[in-house]
Amino acid sequence: MASSARWNHVWVGSETGILKGVNLRRRQATNYVAASALRRDEGVSAMCWGDPSESEILVGCLDRSVKLFSTEKGKFTESRQCLGGEGSFCGLAVHDSSIITCVESGLLKVWRDASSENMETQVGAGVCRMRQNPAQPQCVGTGGKENALKVWDLHRPEEPIFRAKNVRNDWLNLRVPVWERDLQFLPGSEKIVTCTGHHQVRLYDPSSPQRRPVLEATYGEYPLTALSLTPGADSVVVGSSHGDMAVIDLRQAGRLVKCLKGFAGSVRSVHCHPTLPLVASCGLDRFLRVHNIEDKRLVHKVYLKSRLNCLLLTSREKWEDEEPEPAAPQADVKEEKDELWDGMETVATRTVLKRTGDPNVRETQLGKHPKKQKRTSAGP
Repeated sequence: MASSARWNHVWVGSETGILKGVNLRRRQATNYVAASALRRDEGVSAMCWGDPSESEILVGCLDRSVKLFSTEKGKFTESRQCLGGEGSFCGLAVHDSSIITCVESGLLKVWRDASSENMETQVGAGVCRMRQNPAQPQCVGTGGKENALKVWDLHRPEEPIFRAKNVRNDWLNLRVPVWERDLQFLPGSEKIVTCTGHHQVRLYDPSSPQRRPVLEATYGEYPLTALSLTPGADSVVVGSSHGDMAVIDLRQAGRLVKCLKGFAGSVRSVHCHPTLPLVASCGLDRFLRVHNIEDKRLVHKVYLKSRLNCLLLTSREKWEDEEPEPAAPQADVKEEKDELWDGMETVATRTVLKRTGDPNVRETQLGKHPKKQKRTSAGP
């Protein structure tokens, strides 16, 4: 019998090492790591789908282990140590049954079967993000702090096939610092969109002779931490370290289209649905939020108790037509309430004589003592 985990719509990784599956229809979140096994050094730093059918999830942890979770079985089935380099995972991908990892020190490695030799290359220190090109799975992009955008072909990893060039000096003739925080490939083209720690959104086109960005826009005053392309790839949703999230149009010179509200902490991960106008986001305020991009409405908001690092949003379209397994009966809740009422102390009703002129008149008061009548002293 298949597990009910396959009906979850969002998968979230937390700083405490918990993989959480969230069913938005039932508004229910499930932890898939035993509470007794929680450790800070197993915090989730990167996640990706293990196959196109989304039946497997690869989870990269701070202790440099990559765990395989099966949504069909509802449990972790494999674990592998991916050592080498320094820092946590800043990207995770799968290509031809091989795992692609990249760490903060810049070591990009392809982990093949044990019988073959693993491939590795150095992409530069200070890496913040590594992303795979969905149209060309053998190509990945990297970028970080003082580490400009590069595109690598894993079949020829000696040199990058594209190396971005920094923008021109500012109006004071000072060098503009480089800090790429996130990136994504545009489908149907070779263009790449990035967001920076200096609140910039940039669009690169490796097919053009220009290595500098062909479009640049700024949003807010705080570092941008995550981005995701909207359906149609004509806009991008960006989130900042201050809890701001907005939609930027990539066609009209980076025009600000709309802002999405409701955040109370840094946004760590953003993921748009490939076809529906929905975007899921999570961050340090421990909430998972799902917004409607068209009308800016907050569709779902789920409190998940832990600080959240990354998420995956299912690509299934007809959520309302799904028929999940019936929820567990609520009889235990009713019995618990009955026991609560049975254990409460009964307050008796006391009949108290009211101090009135007529001694035959009585008044019923609940747990109150009769008031003493004030004595009046007689005159001399």
